[in-house]
Amino acid sequence: MRSDTIKQGFDRAPHRSLLRATGLKDDDFAKPFIAVCSSHVEIIPGHVHLDEVAEVVSAEIRAAGGVPFIFNTIGVDDGIAMGHKGMLWSLPSRELIADCVETMVMAHCFDGMVCIPNCDKIVPGMLMGAMRVDIPTVFVSGGPMKAGKDKDGKAIDLVHAFTAVAEHNAGKISAEKLTDIEKNACPTCGSCSGMFTANSMNCLCEALGLALPGNGTILAGEGPGKLNPERVDLWKQAARQVLTLVKQDLTPSKIVSQAAFDNAVALDVAMGGSTNTVLHLLAIAREAGIEYDIRRIDMISKKVPCLAKIAPNGDHHIEDVHFAGGIYAILGELAAAGLLDLSCRTILNQTWGEILPSERTKDAKVIRTVANAYTKDGGLAILTGNLASNGCVVKTAGVVPEMLAFTGEAIVFDSQEDACAGILGGKVKAGHVVVIRYEGPKGGPGMQEMLAPTSYIKGAGLGGKVALITDGRFSGGTSGASIGHVSPEAAAGGVIALVKDGDRISYDIAKRSIELLVPADELARRQAAWKPLIKAIKGSWLKRYQAMATSADTGAILRV
Repeated sequence: MRSDTIKQGFDRAPHRSLLRATGLKDDDFAKPFIAVCSSHVEIIPGHVHLDEVAEVVSAEIRAAGGVPFIFNTIGVDDGIAMGHKGMLWSLPSRELIADCVETMVMAHCFDGMVCIPNCDKIVPGMLMGAMRVDIPTVFVSGGPMKAGKDKDGKAIDLVHAFTAVAEHNAGKISAEKLTDIEKNACPTCGSCSGMFTANSMNCLCEALGLALPGNGTILAGEGPGKLNPERVDLWKQAARQVLTLVKQDLTPSKIVSQAAFDNAVALDVAMGGSTNTVLHLLAIAREAGIEYDIRRIDMISKKVPCLAKIAPNGDHHIEDVHFAGGIYAILGELAAAGLLDLSCRTILNQTWGEILPSERTKDAKVIRTVANAYTKDGGLAILTGNLASNGCVVKTAGVVPEMLAFTGEAIVFDSQEDACAGILGGKVKAGHVVVIRYEGPKGGPGMQEMLAPTSYIKGAGLGGKVALITDGRFSGGTSGASIGHVSPEAAAGGVIALVKDGDRISYDIAKRSIELLVPADELARRQAAWKPLIKAIKGSWLKRYQAMATSADTGAILRV
């Protein structure tokens, strides 16, 4: 066992002495040491209950013959960090979490690991760390939040709260209605209830083969002390499974391959997942030493149909996906159409070919069959052109038909804060292409999410009349003609830095094109005169991140 490095031999007497101080007994030194990597953070509703989850997992590991050790990572709540400078620290936190996992596992020689993430950057951060250390690992999240209900019984979620701000600002709803939505949009613990980034990533863990069925869709429960018994059973199963993996020496590198990433992308585009998944999958693949790029993602999106429209793309929520058969039902529909690599293995030590034959949708209103898909291609697309020579990303599942191709007049903002003020102040009109730049990995720094401006556009009644283009990124809760991850970014001298108010911008999602309609000689003049916008940065971590961050088309990973 790896842990023998710190517990066997006469020369490890000091190490055992320290371990005994934590409560270990003589017979524990012959057992596998299992890391329980939690991310309990009380300010995040998706993580407020994870201390209880870790205790459930820990107790089950010990009952199954292992020795558990709980440690915690940090976490940033993107919803709470949204719309102010706090969001600058969100994406960078992914790297810190990966470093935390690597540090704890390598320093303490664990034999296996159970990762308990739930929200946004925490899931990919732990996945990146797990790829680095490559010990037997099971991912089991805290579970999704139940959808809320307003006073009229309508299903609502966090995005409705953001949209309601703009609606109230425009005089469309009362202060009482805004308060009703505020108090009911997030009714339980868990990751927010739509197919936003957190739930998208937890679902992708199933497709990668690193999580058990139900990981992405079984509800968390009402709150701490009131957890969902079905979810508790899943946590216990994950605890037992990690010990099986240790015995089999089944590590992530023996499960995750280029084909496994293809399967994950196929699921992503079939369920209309968050555009952030593109950023994270690219980063995870690089940590796993697997060659993967955005063009491969687009290739898969062109052949895999969209089978589900979950909020914010439709009216259904994650709980509806679970009752319709869960992620395995979507995978089963894809497998039946020959759209998955069935040779890939999972932590069950079975192939998808062995697992999926009987998996089908139980509710075709929530999860459609391939024959009755929403669209023949998937819910994400990669666009290229002079405005994004290295590519950019759009969630096609959230775009209304009349905005699938669009030409409009640019209105330019050099920060998210300026854009929010401009939208709420009435500067953005129908027919505009809102350009938000200097928000990329280096320019932000930190690549802020744009849920606030997209929600304000929707709340102002401009959702089908305005496009938004940015070198930043979008929340999984974003819908509409929202094109992000523009690469190269403005801070790197990308063409997005040269756009001026009044320029014409055109895109066509079906043709995968995006163009700034300015003559080449004029762009050359602007490029020669361009000087980068230098933002004052607070905090040494952001300065280090900015110095090492790479482009969005490579996953915004750090490079030394």
